[in-house]
Amino acid sequence: MDALFKLAEERIQQAIENGELDNLPGQGKPLADDDCRQVPPELRMAYRVLKNNGLMPQEMELRREILHLEKLLAKCRQDTESGLQAQALQKKLLEKHLQFNIMMDKRRMRR
Repeated sequence: MDALFKLAEERIQQAIENGELDNLPGQGKPLADDDCRQVPPELRMAYRVLKNNGLMPQEMELRREILHLEKLLAKCRQDTESGLQAQALQKKLLEKHLQFNIMMDKRRMRR
């Protein structure tokens, strides 16, 4: 494994010296938020593989939707003129939470 690590490190250094890593898209910008932060570290790789192949479990998809709605709701609350929109988002968020909790309860009962 050390030889492989050393080879990879040499190739990276060579690419840096040749300028192959300059002017890459997104250079100097923060990385996109990772929606895996609620997934336990030992399951993140499997989660990403499933997600990238469109096979994400339903509860994970619901969790992603909940996070998205929470972000939208936080933005709405900052804007005082979007009260009706915030109410609609709050209702949708509560529905998603309910769906998620029911799904997780069913899963626990099966065990």
